[in-house]
Amino acid sequence: MISTSVLMSRESYVNKSHLFSRDNKTDKGWGRLLMSQTSDWAPVSGHLMTRWAGDLNPQAPLPEYPRPQMQRDDWENLNGLWDYAVCDRAAGGDTRVPGTWDGRILVPFAIESALSGVKKPLAPEQQLWYRRTFRSPALSDGKRLLLHFGAVDWEAKVSVNGRSVGEHRGGYDAFTCDITDAVKPGAENELIVSVFDETGGMQPRGKQKFGVVAKKGSIRYTPCSGIWQTVWLETVPSAWIRSLKMTPDVDAGVLRLTVTGQGGAAGMTVEAVACAGGREVGRITGEAGRELVLPVTNPHLWSPGDPFLYDLTVTWGGDRVTSYFGMRKIEIGKDEKGVLRPLLNGKFVFQAGLLDQGYWPDGLYTAPTDEALRFDLEMTLKFGYNMARKHVKVEPARWYYWADKLGVLVWQDMPSGSAGEGATKDVATGKWHDGHRVSDAANAQFEIEYKAMVDQLWNHPSIIVWVVFNEGWGQYETPRLAKWARELDPSRLINSASGGRDLFTPTGDFTDIHVYPGPACPPSEAARMQALGEYGGWGLAVPGHTWVEDAWGYNGVPDEAALTATYVESWRKVWQFKDTDGLGAAVYTQTTDVEAECNGLLTYDRAVVKMSSQQAVDAVQGRF
Repeated sequence: MISTSVLMSRESYVNKSHLFSRDNKTDKGWGRLLMSQTSDWAPVSGHLMTRWAGDLNPQAPLPEYPRPQMQRDDWENLNGLWDYAVCDRAAGGDTRVPGTWDGRILVPFAIESALSGVKKPLAPEQQLWYRRTFRSPALSDGKRLLLHFGAVDWEAKVSVNGRSVGEHRGGYDAFTCDITDAVKPGAENELIVSVFDETGGMQPRGKQKFGVVAKKGSIRYTPCSGIWQTVWLETVPSAWIRSLKMTPDVDAGVLRLTVTGQGGAAGMTVEAVACAGGREVGRITGEAGRELVLPVTNPHLWSPGDPFLYDLTVTWGGDRVTSYFGMRKIEIGKDEKGVLRPLLNGKFVFQAGLLDQGYWPDGLYTAPTDEALRFDLEMTLKFGYNMARKHVKVEPARWYYWADKLGVLVWQDMPSGSAGEGATKDVATGKWHDGHRVSDAANAQFEIEYKAMVDQLWNHPSIIVWVVFNEGWGQYETPRLAKWARELDPSRLINSASGGRDLFTPTGDFTDIHVYPGPACPPSEAARMQALGEYGGWGLAVPGHTWVEDAWGYNGVPDEAALTATYVESWRKVWQFKDTDGLGAAVYTQTTDVEAECNGLLTYDRAVVKMSSQQAVDAVQGRF
């Protein structure tokens, strides 16, 4: 476990009931936001904001390099103000570039968000268009110009100077367009992106729901359509590194590395150098496309208490990228009492997690700044937790970078969709039956996006569990998908259906139940570990910090004292289940309030910590 002394060495938020002013619109950050408005953009007023909104520069929002595990020096951030228009698809608006534009939108914030400067819904019968210009660098010696999108929800079509350069379907994974042949080097170029997102149908969508109204009892949230992660340009040589795949092998003391290249000639050599604190600890050369075995002698293991990361530099021909990796091993095994447990580096670590929805009142799917993105993970640690369950959403790469760097274990959910009818309950027997396929197209799209998620997030040591389905949402063919998920990544644990909807056909590494308010422990099984995938949800609304007046919680409490007492007692029971019944992990709902829900340990604007007692931190870590 992570010691409280380590957590409290930074500025302590847990010991403060109120981090900032109760009226967040009078906070200094809000004042900075008002001063930073331009004639082309302003946040849509009258909505709950976080303090980080005041640090947002509309000329250069989210300026950090967006992909820390494969970073180059020669790049340009395209975030900022773009032209936008919303058109009627039936009237040709899905294929015809708008003749006029509706205004300016701040990329990379979804059109439905306040920080986009628009805050309008995108209906299923509409098409969203973006436009901006950029100046292309001179491309000598066969250099290529790449256009990267962190994520666009959901179907994107991209053109440069009227020429199609790429299409992509999938709201959560990054994609790249080689635009070299379409640009005018050294001149201004026009970039246009067309987006269709019905927030339903066949695509995975997580908790997004079109037309949702935040109200009591609602667990679905505002959709996030269009560009919602960073867009950037990168200049690369004619032969360039497309991807890195890194798998730590602790038992062998090596990093298994595969470098995939694009272009190039026979005989080009990959060189990879690992360093720790500036000192070289391993080097390997070999061919692109083949697994290279990079020695890491006496590896310094990554763990929540000691999140040690190695630096990595990879070159191939004239291309060079910098990266990092962590050496750690996650597996299923028995503890000293013979109980089946999740083992980290050969030892049982009880996983105490927070359900992390990843929503922001001002940016929705997109945190206003990198500091804000980091804050939620820091608070996870400060509250005494060592794990976050990223709930039916995939975050930008920098969120996982911070999880890697700070030492937060991650259960990564696949965003749920409507590929199947979901699990159903047999009235006669009371047992759950697996869902079944209702659409070949939806089924195929779910699996395309699942694989893209695994491929994209593979290198992050913080991720230790893949969650295929949440409860019965869109659940189908669970045994097949659990087996397939294992084949895709045998190095991590598989939670095939968090919430216990696989009781009729047990699969994966966990038997996982959701119990509100709980806690509870599922029955032990011979081949699967026991997890409490969700519990808690004690709601406390803080006036002045709610999305709507009629905020709600799964189980309401009257005040901070009652919340703290209930919370501490619940964790006492969780630790009893760990010792007496074999419970290996528990996830509390949730990190922050989200829209109408007030189940968070923090308010939705992250301005108020609802429990200020050190006793609450100790309870999560099993100290009573």
